[in-house]
Amino acid sequence: QVQLVESGGGLVQAGGSLRLSCAASGRTLSTYVMGWFRQAPGKERELVAAISRSGTNTYYVDSVKGRFTISRDNAKNTLSLQMNSLKFEDTGVYYCKSPATAWGQGTQVTVSS
Repeated sequence: QVQLVESGGGLVQAGGSLRLSCAASGRTLSTYVMGWFRQAPGKERELVAAISRSGTNTYYVDSVKGRFTISRDNAKNTLSLQMNSLKFEDTGVYYCKSPATAWGQGTQVTVSS
């Protein structure tokens, strides 16, 4: 079974940047579409970005378009999310996920205004 571990979260001022990483063990990620989700306090978990198996195609929720970039390195079995121009409303716990994996612990992102 694939295990996913997220890292890279932290506290950052509005306008700052963070890069999240997701490492997989147990099975290669290259066969899966992958996504980054986030859950803000008091809100439902939402899909923020997704990437196709080859990395050719990406999807972003409107609120992060132009600021976030999802990428993957299938050779290293990793997934990343570069987050720039962070806003207070980006605060939440971020999770990486594929249709074949369980939810991990996530990584906390806190943006101070």
